[in-house]
Order: sequence, then structure tokens, then C-alpha cells
Amino acid sequence: MRTQSSVLYNLSLNRKVKMADPTGMVAAAAVANGGKPKKSESDILALARSRLDLAVSALSESREDETDDLRFYAGSPDNQWQWPADVLATRGAVQGQTINARPCLTINKLPQHVRQVTNDMRQNRPGARVIPVDDKADVAVADIFNGMIRHIEYMSDADVAYDTACENQVSYGEGYIRLLTEYCDGDSFDQDIKIGRVRNSFSVYMDPMIQDPTGSDAKYCFVTEDVTRLEYERMYPDSTPISTLQSLGVGDQSISNWLNEDTIRIADYYYIDYDKATLNLYPGNMTAFAGTPEDREMKAVYGKPLRSRESDRPKVKYCKINGYEILEEREWAGKYIPVIRIVGNEFEVDGRLYVSGLVRNAKDAQRMYNYWVSQEAEMLALAPKAPFIGYGGQFEGYEEKWKTANTNNWPYLEVNPDVTDGQGAALPLPQRAQPPMASSGLLQAKAGASEDIKSTTGQYNASLGMGSNERSGKAILARQREGDVGTYHYGDNLSRGVRHVARQLVDLIPKIYDTQRIARIIGEDGETKMVKINPDQPEPVNQIVNEEGIVIEKIYNPGVGKYDVVAITGPGYATKRQEALEAMAQLLQGNPQLWQVAGDLFVKNMDWPGAQEMSKRFAKTIDPKIMADDDKTPELQAAEQQIQAMGAEMEQMHQMIQNVGKSIEMQDLARKDYEAEIKAYAAETQRISAVQASMSPEQIQDIVMGTIAAALDTGDLINGAPEMREMPPMAEQQGMPQ
Repeated sequence: MRTQSSVLYNLSLNRKVKMADPTGMVAAAAVANGGKPKKSESDILALARSRLDLAVSALSESREDETDDLRFYAGSPDNQWQWPADVLATRGAVQGQTINARPCLTINKLPQHVRQVTNDMRQNRPGARVIPVDDKADVAVADIFNGMIRHIEYMSDADVAYDTACENQVSYGEGYIRLLTEYCDGDSFDQDIKIGRVRNSFSVYMDPMIQDPTGSDAKYCFVTEDVTRLEYERMYPDSTPISTLQSLGVGDQSISNWLNEDTIRIADYYYIDYDKATLNLYPGNMTAFAGTPEDREMKAVYGKPLRSRESDRPKVKYCKINGYEILEEREWAGKYIPVIRIVGNEFEVDGRLYVSGLVRNAKDAQRMYNYWVSQEAEMLALAPKAPFIGYGGQFEGYEEKWKTANTNNWPYLEVNPDVTDGQGAALPLPQRAQPPMASSGLLQAKAGASEDIKSTTGQYNASLGMGSNERSGKAILARQREGDVGTYHYGDNLSRGVRHVARQLVDLIPKIYDTQRIARIIGEDGETKMVKINPDQPEPVNQIVNEEGIVIEKIYNPGVGKYDVVAITGPGYATKRQEALEAMAQLLQGNPQLWQVAGDLFVKNMDWPGAQEMSKRFAKTIDPKIMADDDKTPELQAAEQQIQAMGAEMEQMHQMIQNVGKSIEMQDLARKDYEAEIKAYAAETQRISAVQASMSPEQIQDIVMGTIAAALDTGDLINGAPEMREMPPMAEQQGMPQ
């Protein structure tokens, strides 16, 4: 099936290449020079026109059916889009006269069935969660990615883009979401990422060769817009005049896709281009492309690479074109085409792609329902009104009242009683005839058409909220889920699309946020905080600590490591919060002691004013060990406690050693002081001995007595008595008689 489309594509491409280079001299010169010919503007435009022609041709039949589905879904009593034109011609007014017209009622039941699917997705809005992939990635950075994606969704009103794509997907088969970039401010070069809404899915022409339902493998995509000639000239005053463009397209059958009498088409054209390069492998499984600074550094360290191979490096290019001129051109930062496809039902028949939604198979059942309702109304409304039946002569003299008995509310009606049955007895009073009733076959046909609508949409009474025999909430929920199975693939395809949106955002964020900046992130509970982004740091998370070793700031680099995305579906945060509150209330009622462990979480999930402030105060009364933010096992906690106890013992021993050291130092000081005193006494003794020879005993005795008297006056003799008692008398020291 794919081969036929591939052949058409190659033939069309070859035709355009020949038109751009009819002699082949450009290609031959490029081959002779050993290089790849650089694409000129004419080559890009020729290929773009060829690709748009191919996409229009491949999607034309399916788009016609999708347009009819959309008109049928939007049908109402005012536009009568659900009635075929030939049927309306036979039932409408004849030559301006409506006296013979037959009713053409529209009781559109399809929006209810479509909104059963779309509103369920709004209540259980799909999301995505970023997870680390390799050893360089960090869980904390993955949480930052999640917060930044929520911020981008909030600033972009992404719910509008998701809901529009979902509505188009379910109603007629395909919806689209796109990513855009714009400058933060008029005086800044910093850019922000936006999630854009595509209201008209028919304006998007994506590569029909895609295999992935989200279009992640698309090689090109057009997002078209038709503007009036005056508006085009105002938007692009320096572009080629429209008359010149028309002359350029003479003989080109594809000109009708770009120019017509009143409008001109401009398109955002995304396409993937490839650059051939040599990839080198070095020790440690490190790779670098030849000629890059990284490759030169590795060659200087490791020498010749271990292996080399040719690699195609894809790049996404963007052009705004009018078919014959490039109005804008630049390179897209991401590695995917930023248009995401949300598909309903998808079929490939005879090499052509067909998509449909919920409305497609329910159209005939809805038409039959409209027909039988109109037939019933015709039978009841156009049938004669039920008359009064009586005998001749009973109404004589009261004809006016009986003629208006169906329109006026007369307080009483009189008849003539003198009419007898021939035997003198009065005849019965007049009676109203039996009113016309719809046939049982008509009622059964209408009920059958209503059931056919349910069966073709995969939704039955339980899914539509109608009562049944189930009484318990669990049984009712089980029946509703049975009906949801028939339409589950719509929600699953939307989840795939949202996952691909998040995957593109993970790829774009490090490239768009390429300067140091403060970024806002939004938590799952809606709380916001600011984080620092530094794309120049080598590690994913840089923790800045103070002198005490406490982390005071964290700086993140989302460009380090690889991350992937998983889809998550289910109730929103508000619903989960209400369910958590009910579950915790039941636990706390049965286990009041849990208030001392998780009371703050219970109060935090409440919605009354002041609940958050009360939760913070309540948390201060809980044991800090319980509030510690860690995931340590009991064994690890016990080991840490033992280590802390051993550390305390070591600290105590160290203190004792210090005290012993101080005691030894004091003893050394005391010993040195004692030795100094002994030396002083010895010096004094020697001095006295030297003087003794020239003094009489009486003079020596006077000096000693004076010294003792002075010591008694100052108290030195008493304080130093032990030391003096330990010393021998001075006379004995000098060998003198006492």
C-alpha cells in the first residue's frame, strides 16, 4: 500500500528536480567537486509545491468525508444540514407555497454522544511526566522539567489547544496541536515556548507517509492560511507582486493550491534536511562528529578514533512561503516538526489514508431518527381534528358555540333534547370522536433508530447517565466503564499526542533557555516557585552550601543527561485531592493517633480559608524525625544512629584526652616554677655566704630578724609557711651555730 504513494512521490520529486536543473549540469558540477549541491530557493519552493500537491491528493477523499461529518455534526433546525438536498427538494415548499410542505425536523442527538467523550477527557485530562534515562540525568532536574512544562501549559492556555484538538478528533477524525516560540519582551532576546491552538484542522497538510499516529516521523508539514490580496500586500509589502506570481505559475497545475481570484495562500512550511557527517568513536564510548571542537580535543587526547561511520544529521527547517517566494526562513531549534497530530479512527485502503470520528457511522441512524420524528409529527399535526358526533337537530340554534368549541373555552354547551328515537326516548348527548394516534410501527422504528445511534457510537444507557437496575455505586461505575471501552481509543490517542508534546518540550527547553535566567515552575498542586537555570555548568544540579554545610541554593542545568516522557491519565489534581481527603478522614476516625503523624496532611487537603496556614502550624507540633524529608530504610536509620553514638563517644574521649593534656601541662608549669624558686633560694644563699665573711654574727642576726618582721607584716611568712617548714634552718644550711 505504501509503495504506490512512494512511487507517486518519487515521480513528482524527479519532475521538479528536472525542472529546476533541466541539463543536470549543476548536479554534475557538484559531484565533480566532491560535495553536495546546496539547495537554492527555487529548489526548496519546487519541492514544497510538489509536496503540497502530494498531500492534497492523498488526503482529498478523506477530507471531503471529514467536512461532511463536521457539517452533519453541526446540523440544527436552522440549517437542516442533516437532511439530504434531494429529500429537502421533495418535502419543502412548492413554487413558494408552503401549504403542501412536509415537516423536516432535526433532532440532533450526536453532540451529546460526542461530548460524553470530550467532557470525560476534560475531567480526566491527560498529562505527562518526565523521567531520567541515563546516569547523567537527575531526578531533581526531571521535577524541574515537569514544573517548567506546567508553566508553559499555563502561560499558553494549553487546555484550549488540547480541548480543540480533542473535539476535532472525536467529531470528524483529526486534530492538531503546534508549538511556537516568541520573545519574552520587546527589548529582550530571551524566548519562551508556547503551545498553540489549531482550530481548523483542514489547514494542516502533514506528510501522508507517516507511520506514527502523532506524526513524530513526518518529513514535512504545512500549516496554511488563506488571506485576501489586500491583507497580503499589507503584511508583506516588499514581497513579489501577485501579478508576477501569477505569471510565474503559468502552466503549473498546482497554482490553484496557492493563488485564486480573491485570496492568496501562505504557509508555515516545516521540513527536515540532512547533513552528512562522519561520526568518530573514542575510548570510553565517547563520540564526536569530525571537524567539531569536541572531536579535535578527543583526537589530541586519544589520537586516532577507534571507529568511524557516516551519519545523517537531521535538522528541522522553517519557511513561510507563498508557493513561489520564501517570505521568512530560519532553522527550528528542536529535532521534531512542531506540529502534533491527534487522530481518531485511521484506515489505509488501497494506498490512501482515511480517518473518521464518532459521527461517521452514526449519520444514517441520525437521518432515520429525523425522518421518523418528522413522519410522526406529520401524522399527528396534519390529521383532521377529532370532531363532535351527534344526531341531526341536536345542534340547531347552538351552531356558533359548537363550531368554536375547539378554540373557545365555553363554560357550557347546550343541545336540543326533543330529538327522540321514535319511541319517545331522548337520544344520547354528542361525543367527541377518537383522536388520531401514531402507529405502533412508527414508534418502534423511531426507538430503533435511537438505539442504532447508541450502538454506532459505542455508548449505551449507562454511559449516557440513564437509570438501570444497578443500585450500588460500584455497580453503576462498572456499567459506565463498560460503555467507556467503546470510545477508549480516543482518549488513548490524545494521551499519545500530549506525551509527544511533552517530549518536544523536553527537547526544546535546554535549547531555548540557553542563557542564565530565573525560571518559574508550577507544582502539581498549583504552587509556584522560582529556580535558577545555568546552561553552562557541567553537572545537572549544583548545590551551594554555607559554612555549616547546609544547602542554601540549587542551580540546575536541564541540558545535562537524557530524559524521556511517560503519559499519565486519570482524575485531575482537584479530584485526587478530594478523594485523598475522604480516605484520610476515614483513617483518622478509626485511628486517632495518626493525628500526631499526618494531621498536617489532612488539614492541607481541605478547601476552607486558612487551611494552608493551619497546616503549616500543625506541622510544627509533629516530631522533626517524622517530618524529615528522606526515604531511608529502618536498617539504614539504625546504622546512622549507631554511627552518631560512636561519634559522641569519640568526642567524649577526645575531650578527656584534652583535659589530661591540660593537667600535664599544669604540672610541668608548677614543676618549672618550683625549680625556679629553688634556684632563687640558692642564689640568695650564695649571696649571703659571700657577704657573711665581712659581717659579724650580730649584724647577720639583725638582718634575719628584720626580714622575719617584714614577712610577718606582709603575710608572706604565713602563706609560705609550708615551704619554709620544709626547708632546713639557714644556720644549718650555712654550717653556722644556732
